[in-house]
Amino acid sequence: MEISDRVALVTGANRGIGEAFVRVLLAEAGAAKVYAAARDPADAAHLEREFPGRCIAVRLDVTDGAQISAAAERCGDVGLLINNAGLFTNQLLIGAADMSHARAEMEVNYFGPLAMIRAFAPALARNGDGAVINVLSAAAIVALPNMGGYSPSKAAARMLSTSARAELAGQGTHVAALIVGSVETRMAAHVQGAKEKPEDIARAGLRAAERRIDELDTDRMAVEVRAALQLDPKGLERRLAKLLGAQSISTGK
Repeated sequence: MEISDRVALVTGANRGIGEAFVRVLLAEAGAAKVYAAARDPADAAHLEREFPGRCIAVRLDVTDGAQISAAAERCGDVGLLINNAGLFTNQLLIGAADMSHARAEMEVNYFGPLAMIRAFAPALARNGDGAVINVLSAAAIVALPNMGGYSPSKAAARMLSTSARAELAGQGTHVAALIVGSVETRMAAHVQGAKEKPEDIARAGLRAAERRIDELDTDRMAVEVRAALQLDPKGLERRLAKLLGAQSISTGK
């Protein structure tokens, strides 16, 4: 597909990878217009000022069905949907006081993209040769025990990407899943070591849509995690489990 002159909608567009997608789409890829979706449109107002007339802030909580329906009606010219909004609560699955955090992560990271794809599928078909980009995580291909419900929710979204790709193939809409490693964002503030720039992840994601790549490892960490998983899956599981023990020691739990 061609990104140039296309209209896109990005969820969680007010910061991090979502904000980077907006900038790369408008400043580099030649998109005609981008709807910058955020729970509070004021948080994306700086992007409207940066790209007057080409960036439009939209109120959108991906767990709110009414807001999703309103956005789909308002943004009927969308040909590229980027499901970027995500939630990491930093709670364990069993060790948390209750299941509310795990449910919230599943609502945002799995049911949110599903609801968005369902709502925007007609527009993607109508506008022709469309695409969906689901921003996932290395946690979607290997469980990170110290991240609680985040891995299960991202793994579910990975399976969603495959199923949606099959269902939408007949209307010419492609679904690309991005396996993202460590990126310089607020969500990854707890991660140590080298981190990628959000703009580089956005560029990789747009290439995946243009070339109709089903699943793309966007950065070095994602590639290394997949390689380790193939070489020694049980060894990788044991190493990741140690992170849980190290976290428990550091927090005194």
